[in-house]
Amino acid sequence: MRVLVTGGAGFIGSHLCEALLAEGHAVRALDDLSAGRAEQLPAGCPLVRGSVLDHEALTEATAGAEAVVHLAARVTIRGSLEGFVDDARVNLLGTLETLQAAHRAGVRRFVFASSMAVYADSPDASPVAESHPLEPTSPYGIHKLAAEREVLLVGRHLGLEAVALRYFNVFGPRQAFSPYVGAATIFATKLLRGEHFTVFGDGRQTRDFVHVDDVTRATARALTAPAAVGGVFNVGSGRGTSVLALASLLTERIRPEAAWTHAPARPEEPRHSVADLTRARAALGFAPATDLAAQIDAVITSVRERTP
Repeated sequence: MRVLVTGGAGFIGSHLCEALLAEGHAVRALDDLSAGRAEQLPAGCPLVRGSVLDHEALTEATAGAEAVVHLAARVTIRGSLEGFVDDARVNLLGTLETLQAAHRAGVRRFVFASSMAVYADSPDASPVAESHPLEPTSPYGIHKLAAEREVLLVGRHLGLEAVALRYFNVFGPRQAFSPYVGAATIFATKLLRGEHFTVFGDGRQTRDFVHVDDVTRATARALTAPAAVGGVFNVGSGRGTSVLALASLLTERIRPEAAWTHAPARPEEPRHSVADLTRARAALGFAPATDLAAQIDAVITSVRERTP
């Protein structure tokens, strides 16, 4: 297919563009390069530079596309509290603009990158299915949930084959350093710089760290799987890892003598968040192929190459 990937020059987007090209699709990226980097795009993937709020850029990017994967977003839970207006503008309004442009261009399938931030907490750390209560605790989660529902409802009305994927905690090479998102990259960057890093709360909160290659495989399957249409699917590893375990793993590999500090838990972040993959296995044929421990050295190498 001819596929447009919004946010294509970013962390997940650049990996997805590579994977789709390898599968024989014609791929184009739309990115304003506020977080992404043009040099991360693979050869053979043209870039339309612009925002999902830019009508002309969207028109150019969607022209001739048969499918859209909408990844472009402000990706931060904690940061969305301070920047809730910008978060809504990009994550909700930007999604609607992209959806409308896709319809006007005659796009057939629209895959939306949603988030685990739409869920209520899981008090006993058990995996959450798509039927788990939807009670986001951050503006980011609220806007992702609203955008997800708009995509499925309006997409159906417009005749688009809409799919929503709820990504969990994605990690891997090329993830840019940010103080708000990507615990593995944050901890590794701080350790390589010889700095202390902060663990919020007691560190026993659990997260589902899913490798970017698994995320791209699930997303690619959502583009073609007939059973995906109109559905919502978790994309994770299905395994919970405590933040303390992640901190210990990285410290052991990079700077064993290092210590971290604790700060109060963040109320906008869930205590436990692990994906139940039953629905994704059935509809997408998705099963994660790797795990955190197997890929942590590649993450460290990638962070080292980017760390001044």
